[in-house]
Amino acid sequence: MIQQMQFALKQVQQKRPLVHHLTNYVTVNDCANITLAIGGSPVMADAIEEVKDMASMASSVVLNMGTINKRTLASMITAGKTANQKGIPVVFDPVGVGATRYRNESALEILSKVTCDVIRGNASELCFLLERKSETNGVDAAINAQDYDIQTMVVNLANTFHCVVACTGAIDIISDGKKVIKIYNGHKQMSAITGTGCMCTSLIGAYCGANDDTFIATCSALISMGIAGELAYEKTKQQGLGHFHMGILDEIGKLDAQTIAQEAKYDETEY
Repeated sequence: MIQQMQFALKQVQQKRPLVHHLTNYVTVNDCANITLAIGGSPVMADAIEEVKDMASMASSVVLNMGTINKRTLASMITAGKTANQKGIPVVFDPVGVGATRYRNESALEILSKVTCDVIRGNASELCFLLERKSETNGVDAAINAQDYDIQTMVVNLANTFHCVVACTGAIDIISDGKKVIKIYNGHKQMSAITGTGCMCTSLIGAYCGANDDTFIATCSALISMGIAGELAYEKTKQQGLGHFHMGILDEIGKLDAQTIAQEAKYDETEY
């Protein structure tokens, strides 16, 4: 697994995948910068007039519905359908689903019209997609862990949508419906910065754009983010959140095969 993740990183750095983002206005700059830092090439185009052309030339397409509206929803569906036709991987981040009727309907419409290769969200968001109901608090997870087996939920969702599903939180859980990876990298302070989830999704887009194995690509992306968070915190903990924020980008940009081998903390099981 370590060697596969090291190879996945090398592929991103060598291929410089073009990652077409249709993302939210809150974190768009962070998403672009982290894509650049890992070795990808971001484009942030959501105009309906050009998304078909842009998606056609992309290595991967990221759909992030953090600031979803009627215009961007149409663009996401068009870009996603185009990517499906071209065999280009689609990564979907259903930000805040479960919070409002419009957001719920939008997420379900995307999933009904676009085949997603990876879905990344927190436990609350993913639970809604599986059960069509959950508690939410803004866009942060508010699910009661005692009421749900998160690992089983992730596996079931992967089998339901026939894709890789990544649930990010204190422990990241990734499954393709058969294999399960739990990732223990990361730092609790990452939740104090807006956009870390969106940045994870962008990293998944970059890795998927350069690697055929979407499961390994997704695991590699989340381990990369977790390692970066840990290393950044150790270097900036006396300086505050602003330095920590930039430190994550710094560490992603410096990430190499040796660091992955030394710092990755995970376990894998067959389900």
